[in-house]
Amino acid sequence: MFWEISPCQQLSGRIAVPGSKSHTIRAVIAALLAEGTSEIHAPLYSADTKSALNAAKALGAEICETPSVWKITGCGKNFSPAAETIDLGNSGTTMRIITAVSALGKSRISFDGDASLRTRIMAGELEALSSLGVICTSTNGFAPLAVQGPLQGGEAKVDGTTSQYLTALLMALVMAEKDSFLTLDFLNEADYVRITLDWLKRCGIEVRYSDDLLRFEIPGNQHYKPFSRVIPADFSTAAFPLGAGVVAGKEIRIANLDFDDLQGDKKVFDFVRQMNGDISFEKDEVVVRKSALTGGVFDLNATPDALPLMAVLGCYAQGETRLVNVPQARLKECDRIACMTRELRKMGADIEELEDGMVICGGKTLHGTQTDSYGDHRIAMALTVAALGATGKTLIKNGECCQVTYPAFADDFSRLGVSIKESTEK
Repeated sequence: MFWEISPCQQLSGRIAVPGSKSHTIRAVIAALLAEGTSEIHAPLYSADTKSALNAAKALGAEICETPSVWKITGCGKNFSPAAETIDLGNSGTTMRIITAVSALGKSRISFDGDASLRTRIMAGELEALSSLGVICTSTNGFAPLAVQGPLQGGEAKVDGTTSQYLTALLMALVMAEKDSFLTLDFLNEADYVRITLDWLKRCGIEVRYSDDLLRFEIPGNQHYKPFSRVIPADFSTAAFPLGAGVVAGKEIRIANLDFDDLQGDKKVFDFVRQMNGDISFEKDEVVVRKSALTGGVFDLNATPDALPLMAVLGCYAQGETRLVNVPQARLKECDRIACMTRELRKMGADIEELEDGMVICGGKTLHGTQTDSYGDHRIAMALTVAALGATGKTLIKNGECCQVTYPAFADDFSRLGVSIKESTEK
């Protein structure tokens, strides 16, 4: 199936940004590990967070869902796996965290997912778990995989290529039998680890660490306390109405954003302001209008999910835009550097692919054509924004994959004035 997107230059309306995927998944797993009932208010309900819920339920959590609140009664580390293999769908975040957490138990627990999830490398995490007493089996460092604990704790070196390895180990090791010490040579996406540390603190967990987040002392035998928390809105998701606004907005209002939250992707608003984006704040809303963008240099190490949208904005900016220091963007649902380069070139963009980013020479008119999302939700949403200012219609293969993190994307953008039609054209 294709989405057919027609250009539009007069978008207007209000979007209430849904809850953060990063926060929601951490909340589900923290609730699983607590002994007692936690309440997660205003969670993101999407394919990825549903994978986290299903995994928690499969390990023994009791879950009561309503549209506005999830009540989860955890089981500590006393897991009782209900399935031979737990299906994690497309959720890489869930796979990384739940693999480490499930190693706290004594049973052998297996995980798998869809074809895309089987491309998400796990070798660095599995090596660390093995050094901490866990029996790990995998397909050359990829899913399908299995772990068998108990996770004993101790000393381990952690690969910082993706912050999710460190997040997973931190959430698990606080309940290990012994104290643990983790070291890293480098760390990408550090702000995601700060989100994890904040969740641990809220759940009564103590972790000591260096300012650069490269050394951690983790007391073992700790217990998660149940919690009640409202999930903050997702800045990774908010990037797309922001992009639509500066490319084609008469006036788009974005609600629900808390700029005091720890999410690294709030920096995208700073990036767009640096590009001369017309962004203002009125009461509790961000107001965005079509802008004469200018290029710049942007370090995306802390905000890898922003690369697809920033690549699109670079096409609409005058001058050169450089997106740098984000090699981990190649390790997401697809190689986002290569795939965004390929698809935007189809639309007429002038892009040079770097090992760790992209160089975009802006100012060229994009034209509608047939494009591919590669089943990657952020590429689908970014190409939708690209289509708004292009000449002629744009086709996006598997555009509906955006439901992984933003189920209401098509409905919300349609209310702004975007024409999104389903098509079987090839």
